[in-house]
Amino acid sequence: MNRYKTVLATLMFVGMATCTMLAQSGGADVYKSKCAMCHAADGSASSPVGKMMKVPSFLTPEAKKTSTADYVATVKNGKGKMPAYASKLSDAQIKDVVAYIRTLQKK
Repeated sequence: MNRYKTVLATLMFVGMATCTMLAQSGGADVYKSKCAMCHAADGSASSPVGKMMKVPSFLTPEAKKTSTADYVATVKNGKGKMPAYASKLSDAQIKDVVAYIRTLQKK
């Protein structure tokens, strides 16, 4: 019986890890196609467009303190010169890209 519990627990762990990796992968793909041009691949906003438009970096202490809900709202509704993506991305894609931004902030 313990063996079955161990196998079941292992399968659940692998399944959750796979879902997390897929979400990060999807978020990374969306970020690369929609965000990196302005926010740079590393989130520093050091791209030519980012510098020209004075795009905020995701790597500052203030940006790291921004709530996930605020990031989701910004992606959905736009902010300043950033366009709204509510009609271009699904809620899941928006959550995935925000999760990916969080991974950039941890590096």
